[in-house]
Amino acid sequence: MKSDLFATEHFARPATAPGMTLQNAKSVRYAVNGEMLARQGSMIAFRGNLQFERKGQGIGGMLKRAVTGEGLPLMAVRGQGEAWFAHRAGNCFIIDVEQGDALTINGRNVLCFDATLSYEIKLVKGVGMAGGGLFNSVFTGVGKLALVCDGNPIVIPVTTGSPVYVDTDAVVGWSAHLETGLHRSQSVGSMIRGGSGEAVQLELRGEGFVVVRPSEAVDTTSGHGH
Repeated sequence: MKSDLFATEHFARPATAPGMTLQNAKSVRYAVNGEMLARQGSMIAFRGNLQFERKGQGIGGMLKRAVTGEGLPLMAVRGQGEAWFAHRAGNCFIIDVEQGDALTINGRNVLCFDATLSYEIKLVKGVGMAGGGLFNSVFTGVGKLALVCDGNPIVIPVTTGSPVYVDTDAVVGWSAHLETGLHRSQSVGSMIRGGSGEAVQLELRGEGFVVVRPSEAVDTTSGHGH
């Protein structure tokens, strides 16, 4: 049987080290030896001796809601084997979180992560209860975290005295030590997509970075509550 499908780059090769690696631009392979965590419904294949357990309310004081919706339903994967993860053919990226790092990530962009990372859902400071409040996942510790993003993300540096304003529907994550707040731009309300009259962006100040996605459509399946 012959086909471009059988090209070398499409084949899953045996894992050379434990933990996560990119299988390709749209999927992550995780060589499990113990435990790891992933968003429910994101596993597309596995082999070996693995057990899957739905996590309820709780990892690290997790609330039921992230962003303005229902939160990040997680599952624990335990045992020895390999599993592959993907979400709606989104682009996947792996972040090495190091000691002292703190990363705030929108729940809809989390794909899977090492059990060595601490995970907590927090209300974003300074944003209040606009639209039901803005909840994001804060990751600390040491380990790898895989993100999934509609399209290629844009990383924008934030520097002192030069705040960055981002659409709350487009934001993927940011350095957790940045100061956050709401920015209202009445004068351009009708020009910003959505055209609700009064546009509100997330304001980020300090030294760090913010990641946004280029996707403009509001994803009604991501737990926004729209």
